[in-house]
Amino acid sequence: MKKSVMPDWVPLEEAVPLDLFKADVHAWARRLGVTPREIRLRPMKRKWASCSSQGRLTFDTDLLRQPPNFRREVIVHELLHLKVPNHGPLFKALLKAYLQNR
Repeated sequence: MKKSVMPDWVPLEEAVPLDLFKADVHAWARRLGVTPREIRLRPMKRKWASCSSQGRLTFDTDLLRQPPNFRREVIVHELLHLKVPNHGPLFKALLKAYLQNR
């Protein structure tokens, strides 16, 4: 997911801990019926996250300081790429459906 718009920043003391973030990713993965091969966090300059064709998810460390709704959007976006590798109509419909009531 490209880093085009920076949401409101959260002070470091309000950042979500790494283990809680990964638990959230795993919970969403179960809900979506996917199994990521690996979940990593590292600084990224141009993207909030990426998904490799081998099922590795990489999230930008700055995501830990973003609001919960934005983090959820990025997590669901990347996990859906394990089902749908592009941003076509099916991907957009699934993304909308999963984020609609949250």
